[in-house]
Amino acid sequence: MKNIAIIEDDIELRELLDKYLSHQNEFSCKISVDSIEDFFEVLSEENKPDIILSDIGLPGKQGDESLRAIKEKLPEAEIVMLTVHDDPEKIFKCLQGGASGYLLKNSPLEEIKKYLSILADGGSPMSPRIARKVIEYFRPKQKLEKPLTEREYDIVVGLVEGLSYKMIADKYNISIDTVRQHIRNVYRKLNVNSKAEVITKKLRGEI
Repeated sequence: MKNIAIIEDDIELRELLDKYLSHQNEFSCKISVDSIEDFFEVLSEENKPDIILSDIGLPGKQGDESLRAIKEKLPEAEIVMLTVHDDPEKIFKCLQGGASGYLLKNSPLEEIKKYLSILADGGSPMSPRIARKVIEYFRPKQKLEKPLTEREYDIVVGLVEGLSYKMIADKYNISIDTVRQHIRNVYRKLNVNSKAEVITKKLRGEI
């Protein structure tokens, strides 16, 4: 039987998970708290968990910071993040921080039990939606069907540097209307609708 600790600040969800998992033959739930700080306060040799099911957005320490804190004290414990977040960056940071799995809070209880059983058998539980996000994160960025011209790229760099349309126009000795036309072409080629999206793609190395 695997001992499980639940760290979740949503009382209703925490009690639901505690009650459900405690009634499973495979698991025993001895710790059920709402923060990392409370977890360390009640932790003892007698209730030390094999598996920790933890929210990512907790009061106090959270995310990869909480993961590192747990791993320092319990290097052998398996940690599964239970969260509403499916952002690839957050997922990757948690996996880097030592998480053994990553599940969404809206997962059915039976599914959570199944994934915890997979973990107990040496696997790494990850819901299909999360697995797809991880694959997308590592997938090589596709090249643009219509690459940016040299001037369009210069203007993208200007946007990243925080230059206004007028400053970009002055820098390259072109009119503001020409800058606007280039911006429209950039939006169309990148399939975006805002300057922020252009900057994000540039910072991610997609341009």
